[in-house]
Amino acid sequence: MASEIPFPKQLTQRFMSQDPQTALLEAELNMSNGIDHLIQDFAGVRTGKASPALIDNLDVYIHAYGGAQKLKTLAIINSPEPRMLNVQPFDPATTRDIEKAIRESKLGLNPAAAERSIRVPIPELSEERRRDMVKLIKTLAEEAKVRLRASRKAGLDEAKKMKADNILTEDTHKTFEKDIQELTNKFTKRIEEMAVAKEADLMKI
Repeated sequence: MASEIPFPKQLTQRFMSQDPQTALLEAELNMSNGIDHLIQDFAGVRTGKASPALIDNLDVYIHAYGGAQKLKTLAIINSPEPRMLNVQPFDPATTRDIEKAIRESKLGLNPAAAERSIRVPIPELSEERRRDMVKLIKTLAEEAKVRLRASRKAGLDEAKKMKADNILTEDTHKTFEKDIQELTNKFTKRIEEMAVAKEADLMKI
C-alpha cells in the first residue's frame, strides 16, 4: 500500500527565476503538492466505511487496451449502502479486468461481478487489521515528511545560489532560510494533524 517515495526531481529545475519571493512561493507550492499526494494516499487506506476514494485510484490492466488505467477513468463508482461500493464500467468488456484488479489489491476486498456492474462489500475491520492500517498511516505520513524535507532542501539550496550570485545579502539569506523553515513547520503540522484524523476515523467502530 505504501507508495514509493518520489523525490521531487523538478524542484531544482523549477527554481529558475533567481527571485527570492518567487522561489519562496515555489517552495510552498512543492510542499502543498506533497500534502495533495498524502491526501490521495490516505484515501486508499481502508476504514470500515464504503468510500469511492478507496478504489478510484487503483491501477487496472485492461487486456483489450494493452495497458493500465486508473479505475476512476474506467467506471462510475458510488456507495449505495454504508458498507457497499458499486462499480459501473463504462465499457462492459472491462468488467472482469476491473473485478480482478480490486480482488488482487491489498485492500482485502471480495468483489462480485454481475453483467454490467461490480458490487464490492466493505467488511468491518478486525482489530488486527485496524492495527495494520494504523501502521500504514504512520508510514505514509513519514513518507510525506520525507518529501517535505526534500522540498525544504531544494529551497535552501536555491537560497545558497542566490547568495553566491549576490541576489541575497547575509541578512536576507537568513530571512529566506527562516521563511523556508516556517513553511516546513506549517506543513509538518498539517501532516501530523491529517495522520491523527485518519487514525481516529479508522478506529471508529
